[in-house]
Amino acid sequence: MATQGADRLDDVRSRREERREGDVTIIREPGRTIIRDDDRIIIRRDETQRFRDLGIDQRIERRGDETRTVFERPDGTRIVTITDAEGRLLRRTRQVRDGEEFVIIDNTRLDRPNDRFSDEIVMLERPPLRIPRDRYIVDAEQADERLIYETIIAPPIAPIPRRYTLDEVRYSPDLRARMRSVDIDTVTFPSASWVVEPAQAQRLSTIAQSIRQALQTSPNEVFLVEGHTDAVGADIDNLSLSDRRAQSVAEILTRDFGVPPENLTTQGYGEQYLKVATQADSRENRRVTLRRITPLLSGKNG
Repeated sequence: MATQGADRLDDVRSRREERREGDVTIIREPGRTIIRDDDRIIIRRDETQRFRDLGIDQRIERRGDETRTVFERPDGTRIVTITDAEGRLLRRTRQVRDGEEFVIIDNTRLDRPNDRFSDEIVMLERPPLRIPRDRYIVDAEQADERLIYETIIAPPIAPIPRRYTLDEVRYSPDLRARMRSVDIDTVTFPSASWVVEPAQAQRLSTIAQSIRQALQTSPNEVFLVEGHTDAVGADIDNLSLSDRRAQSVAEILTRDFGVPPENLTTQGYGEQYLKVATQADSRENRRVTLRRITPLLSGKNG
């Protein structure tokens, strides 16, 4: 699968461009921007690229520094994604035929115009875990569809103080930790690859069915697909790999199993959250994780 102009890690490396902006390092590569700020590092991508990679026909309108991308379903429903000049998602809505509009994702900064991603990191006290750990982080390989469904629709394990932006959710592990998750350990990756092998792609069917079931009840749910790597290699390479792995899984969930693409968003974390505490080559650490983030985006505890 080709991803945004590159399909091998060597190709990605050869096309990187690095520059400094003050005390921040910006690294651009095909389809991605990596930002290093002090001791923190994140990756961003164009939020509409996944839709293009899926072959979805979209209409693009540019309004000043913002881009409005619209695709319409056969039933007349329109999905509208607004991004800034860098491709950062600002807002995604679903407009039904009668004109009513529902917000799926609002990533508008309310009180911090500064573009430093470190400003988006939310520090919260980790709440005590009152459920068994294997029910807090569920291994898909050992779970049936019922348990996976119950996990992804479960309410937060602690109160949500307010509504958070998507970037705050992405960059704040304390915040994400308030939601239960499913480790999709049925799908792992060869070293230095983000390609999901065909035999493993079929293993996503149970995950997809659980997501579709949740959307039948609540069509504006948002699920974060998180990509991870082992600790072998450079942190920049691992961050890029993990982000591409998350996108690969999200694309399969849509293309092969009918999960609406607007209900998914992706983020790579590289080697930051190892499942197995080892610096060695580890297939278990080369994985993706799924969690529902709607309560974090809405500030509601349901």
